Order: sequence, then structure tokens, then C-alpha cells
Amino acid sequence: MTDQAPPRNSRRRFMLGGGLLAGAWLATSAFSQEESFVAEAREGAASEEGGVSMATRKITVERISVTSTKSFPEVVANVEGRIGHPDMNTFRSEITKAKSFHEVQNVVNKAVGPSGFMEFARFDLGEIVRKERGGKAPQVVRLVIGNPLIMKQMVEQVPDAGSYAPVTVLVHEQGDGVHLSYDTMASFLAPYGNAEALKVARELDAKVEALLSAAANG
Repeated sequence: MTDQAPPRNSRRRFMLGGGLLAGAWLATSAFSQEESFVAEAREGAASEEGGVSMATRKITVERISVTSTKSFPEVVANVEGRIGHPDMNTFRSEITKAKSFHEVQNVVNKAVGPSGFMEFARFDLGEIVRKERGGKAPQVVRLVIGNPLIMKQMVEQVPDAGSYAPVTVLVHEQGDGVHLSYDTMASFLAPYGNAEALKVARELDAKVEALLSAAANG
């Protein structure tokens, strides 16, 4: 049996604002990379027209990417084995029927897997690519995962957190292996300056990063 190479970790940072994204690559080492993308956007600008106010916020996003030497099916299976897969119709029905927050906690705790997360949705983006390019096209799957109890703790402090949770884990093939990528919640919430929300976000990020590393290692 040959030894598996340890997963490689990289962190990338890019800036979002005004719906624009552009930038350049900066490599720091063979095992860690940092990308800086700067979007041209107005920060804190607001305009009023006809009684409607519009504000633009600039957000610097950090992306974690773990690279595995395992096959794509193995990596996806490793993620799947660590998250819950509730029937979403049943899950929503049980949440609706819950008479107290304690009952909601029980429903969620039954739905999540060992990682503390459950799957909300998945999108096989690679399937669309393969329709044109055939079976040799790289595989790409987007998994939307999370924990409603963690989401609640952030949203009640920063409502905009609802734009980013549940979170996305992207599993995709590249020339150097299978990448598991995730945009950190703490980087999304940092501009809002809410210490309590940031504490929860950092704890969430640590859980997701542990999941990615475990899935990469198998």
C-alpha cells in the first residue's frame, strides 16, 4: 500500500463589492497560496431616489481550500459520511410543528451528522459541463450544508448573515487533485463589527475546516 500524500491547505482572499470581481494571483509557497482580488466598488455609498435608499458595502472574503490526492467519489463520500441527510420535507414539517425552541433543538440535533452539519441541497455542476464535454470533464459538486441552531445565533446578531448561511462547500477536480473549498463566515461578517456574531462565525469556520480536512484525509 502506498502512503497518501497529506492534504494541502491554501487560503485565498478576495474583495467583493458592487457586484464586481477582478484581480490577480499571489502565491506564497507550494503549500499555501493567497490570492488578492480587488473589486472596484463604492464603499458605504448611498443614494436616494424616489424614497429608496441603496448602500454598497465592500467585503473581503477569505477562501479555504484543501487539496486531496484521493479520488473525487472518495472525497464526496467522506463528506457525506460526516453530515446529516434529513428528508427536507419532513424536516420543515417538524420545525413548523415544534411548540418550543427546545423542540426545534431536538429536531435539528436528530438531523445533523457527526460534524454537526446537515445537507440542505446539492448541485452537480459538473453534470452540466459533461453534457457538452463528455465524461472526461472535471467533476464539480456544490454542497449546501449547515446547522440551523448555529445560523440562528449569527442571524439574531447580524441579519445579513442569512445571506451566507447555510454555507457552501465546493468539491471540484483540478490537475493537482480534488479541492474542497469554503468561503469563511468570519470574513463575510467582519465588516459588521459584531463581536458575538464573529465569535460564532469563527467557531463555525473551525468546524467546516475540520470537516474538509477529515474528508481530504479519509
